[in-house]
Amino acid sequence: MENKRINGNDLLALGYDENSALGVALQINKKRLGFTREQMLAYFSAVLANPEAYLEDAIFKTLAQELLKQDELEASYIALKEEGHYEIYGEEHIEEGAKQQMQVAMTLPVSVAGALMPDAHQGYGLPIGGVLATSNAVIPYGVGVDIGCRMALSIFDLPAAYLTEHSDALKKVIMQTTKFGAGQGFQKGDRASHAVLEQDTFAMNDLLRSLKDKAWAQLGTSGGGNHFVEFGVIAFEQTDADLGVQAGEYLALLTHSGSRGLGATLADHYTKLAKQLCKLPYKAQHLAYLDLGTAEGQEYWMAMNLAGDYASACHEVIHEKVRQQLGAERLAKVENHHNFAWKEMWNGQELIVHRKGATPAAKGVMGIIPGSMASPGFLVRGKGQMESINSASHGAGRLMSRTKAIKTLAAADLKAILNDQGITLMGAGMDEAPMAYKDIHTVMAAQQDLVDVLATFSPKIVRMADDGSRED
Repeated sequence: MENKRINGNDLLALGYDENSALGVALQINKKRLGFTREQMLAYFSAVLANPEAYLEDAIFKTLAQELLKQDELEASYIALKEEGHYEIYGEEHIEEGAKQQMQVAMTLPVSVAGALMPDAHQGYGLPIGGVLATSNAVIPYGVGVDIGCRMALSIFDLPAAYLTEHSDALKKVIMQTTKFGAGQGFQKGDRASHAVLEQDTFAMNDLLRSLKDKAWAQLGTSGGGNHFVEFGVIAFEQTDADLGVQAGEYLALLTHSGSRGLGATLADHYTKLAKQLCKLPYKAQHLAYLDLGTAEGQEYWMAMNLAGDYASACHEVIHEKVRQQLGAERLAKVENHHNFAWKEMWNGQELIVHRKGATPAAKGVMGIIPGSMASPGFLVRGKGQMESINSASHGAGRLMSRTKAIKTLAAADLKAILNDQGITLMGAGMDEAPMAYKDIHTVMAAQQDLVDVLATFSPKIVRMADDGSRED
């Protein structure tokens, strides 16, 4: 035990803060330089207590300099407040890292309310599955890298049996109507047209002007990672008057994707800008925000909304191409985004509600909560719970990281599950295997107070990116 490696928790216990000095100390510790664990801990404690005394020390000089630098920076940081209360749904199934990230988010001076959905897991800034309401401020990383990422469901006037009778034709339809993966796009002769490309916001600044042609090329394409286009069977046990769909089973198309390269570039640009303008302590740096009363805040808000409109247009193009190839009528279409920020009234005040991997679930609002490639998804109607900030989960949520899934899951097991469920998979890697996700039924059970289930969607033909891209 004497030479057990010193880790970040050991240094935090000594009084180190979560900042770059912690990283410098860990780098020094890797060398060990003949010291025992106890001796290294003693030195780290002494340097922390009096860094000036070690400014000429050959080993600990860099750490002393970094500690003094952090002391200077501390005075310029925006002060955080005491941690506030936030609601957690399905807490027993949520990893500690996601809860810690939510706790940090609640210390922002602009934070008013928060909630953690039952599919939550650790991300950057806000956890995936995190909902945060702020006062007149928007957090680029609270929206996410894939701005406007969303679900879209089309229900066709075709029976469920159409899937088995025309399986090969439906595979071709998917392959012919979209492209998958980071950077993928259409050549000029094959590009779609849409009114979103005529929005004035594209002329707002040089960055957006430079992105317009790429946005046109990628219009109607799908991202990598967990993005998909799939045919399946949607089953209504009861007639839904609002949708105008009778009880029964129908062929349906379900898509999941976002704003592609446009959104990713905007997210990167405005996150860097927010970090420059909003100096937060190290542990909260990814939550840097833009005041909506500033030009920069308004600029991001307009760019974010453009990216959301563009993401919706991508789904619209895919769904219309599919409908035309099927020669079918669409009985109903439902769509919702889950990486966005909205101006909403909550508890009598207008707030900016960030949903990073969370489905809007205000009273009467419809949404789609998918499972995995081998588990059902659900068409839901929100109940409008104030405690959840009118939100619900956006899916099952990851049970293990992509790296762990690739290293530990077996392709043979995935094949067996898909065969057992009668599912055809085109593309995807082991990082998207259903075993890498939480049980969707457990997630749904944890949010019965948030949504009512209207119908169940069972995937049957699933297309995902097969190039390992991570645009999700």
